[in-house]
Amino acid sequence: MAAISAAAPYIDRDRDLQNRALLRGWLYVVLLVLFALVLVGGATRLTNSGLSITEWKPIHGVIPPLNDAEWQEEFQLYQKIPQYAELNKGMSLDAFKSIFWWEWAHRILARSVGLVFGLPLLVLWATRRIERGLGPKLVGILLLGGLQGAIGWWMVASGLIDRVSVSQYRLATHLTLAALIFTTTMVVARGLAPHSEPAADRPTQRLAGFIVLLVLVQIYLGGLVAGLDAGLSYNTWPLMDGKVIPSDLLLLEPAWRNLFENPKTVQFVHRLGAYTVFAVGLWHMIATRRRLPGTTHARRATLLFLLVLVQASIGIGTLLMQVPLHMALTHQAFALVLLGFAAAHWRGNKGAYPLPTRPPMNAGTSSTVSWPSQ
Repeated sequence: MAAISAAAPYIDRDRDLQNRALLRGWLYVVLLVLFALVLVGGATRLTNSGLSITEWKPIHGVIPPLNDAEWQEEFQLYQKIPQYAELNKGMSLDAFKSIFWWEWAHRILARSVGLVFGLPLLVLWATRRIERGLGPKLVGILLLGGLQGAIGWWMVASGLIDRVSVSQYRLATHLTLAALIFTTTMVVARGLAPHSEPAADRPTQRLAGFIVLLVLVQIYLGGLVAGLDAGLSYNTWPLMDGKVIPSDLLLLEPAWRNLFENPKTVQFVHRLGAYTVFAVGLWHMIATRRRLPGTTHARRATLLFLLVLVQASIGIGTLLMQVPLHMALTHQAFALVLLGFAAAHWRGNKGAYPLPTRPPMNAGTSSTVSWPSQ
């Protein structure tokens, strides 16, 4: 009996680790679906397909048109909005189908994320595989997903009455919230993973977290660029409009509107954001390699900076080539790769979540059994 009592903490620890591995695998699947969702969303935007479905039908909308009559009905709804009247008047039904399928695929993937996240969460909770303290994090991600669906329709609605495209404000908000959901999911997954070294010092942790914030801001700025088609002009680098600091950046009144509504200013600020991420990423790599030489933290910081370099190169190439579809999608996809690694790196600097503490095995035990992070 005493041997069983002595072994119980180790059995509990193994069970906790197995549960963490299961949760981590599930969250990685969620990340893959989120990645696909953002990529298809980018293609939907770049092909001007986002307004092809003019109604929000969370349940019925799963089923696409199945016959000619239903296709004509869907097409007639699209013909009532300004985008058709001003940009696509005379479009054929086949051409409409090509943009319809992009938006439909985007909405199906969005619903799939809800199922891939929500149903396993219920099962894992019911079978008590979720640790205390982890539940609120997972429910928070689920709630963010529900909010994202509402914001998605709020974005689409902005282009159905008075505009030929969606509001850049709403597009950037939609993209940034998707990036935030991706970030939080990655952080939780990484927090459940084994860590080979102790946590880094606080300055290293804070700078790694600041980089995550900078990348999120840069993604928001990229959403503004996409919403205004700002990348289709001033396709030179490193100069913009022949200058280091171009003129006419503050044409609109009041001045703050230029940061969101002036395509030239928005592209310039996006460039500045990229330079900032580059500089901070370089400093983080140098500082971490000096402070923690030979550690996993230093190696991750180096890889993070290399990813920043790759993303910067893709961004410059996309601009110089005047935003071809394949380059623009690559730029958006790699932004998520960079964001995901930055989030994982930040969590890696902090270490894994502490394993659950266990109550005393019997009255003679003087303390609880607590397993530290790996």
